[in-house]
Amino acid sequence: MECLATNVCFGGEHRRYRHRSAVLDCDMEFAVFLPPVAVGPEPKTVPALYWLSGLTCTDQNFMQKAGAQRRAAELGMAIVCPDTSPRGLGLPGEDDSYDFGSGAGFYINATEEPWARHYRMHDYVVAELPALLESELPITGQRGISGHSMGGHGALVCALRNPGQYQSVSAFAPIANPSNCPWGRKAFSGYLGDDEQAWREWDATLLIPEVRERLPLLVDQGTADEFLEQQLAPEALVEACEKAHHHIDLRMHRGYDHSYFFIASFIDDHLDHHARALGLK
Repeated sequence: MECLATNVCFGGEHRRYRHRSAVLDCDMEFAVFLPPVAVGPEPKTVPALYWLSGLTCTDQNFMQKAGAQRRAAELGMAIVCPDTSPRGLGLPGEDDSYDFGSGAGFYINATEEPWARHYRMHDYVVAELPALLESELPITGQRGISGHSMGGHGALVCALRNPGQYQSVSAFAPIANPSNCPWGRKAFSGYLGDDEQAWREWDATLLIPEVRERLPLLVDQGTADEFLEQQLAPEALVEACEKAHHHIDLRMHRGYDHSYFFIASFIDDHLDHHARALGLK
């Protein structure tokens, strides 16, 4: 881990790192916020919230725009922000569009060439990155996971597919049923091929009936979100949860859009949701 930058923030530290990922076979950058109790003269290990960002984002969007550090510092919670995809690999088409390739890894494990060698963001987020950070930083194996849009999809899928890996999960405006929306269908066909049966294991709505662990789902959605009707489908996720008796709290917020103004308005609620599950409240 090469430390690229450190900023003091609410008595803790925001750090950016670069490392060589064996899973993705490339260099990756990520950010970590460590609360004050984890950076003092006698640092204590703390649980971590993993935040997965949306299309076009890097590790920096959430850290600079969401305003999460103040509450995380009070709670004694670390925040980990990975990037949204591998970058700069020279793969054909990787930079041709905003919703596929660079900045659009969709937190799945690609099986189609030329993506399969590098685009394995699910394994990176769930296994490689936590193992690295828990060995190198004062972070425990107690984890929550959250995200926005494409990252909300990623957070839900990571939690649903990996029982015992996370103590809590939440999402802002997730792509809840990617098999049935333009963003998801483009990504899944490119990364996974045309067999739609192979897509099912990466779709939160389709996973709900089969999951073995029932973590309560907290989902916030703005009613003025420009992507709500065509891309996000929270109603499909709610219907699947109701049929499977899986607890979900979908909160619809009048007038809010898809931006970080929306996330910043409700991020403290999500941090508190995770803190309760992580034993910090």
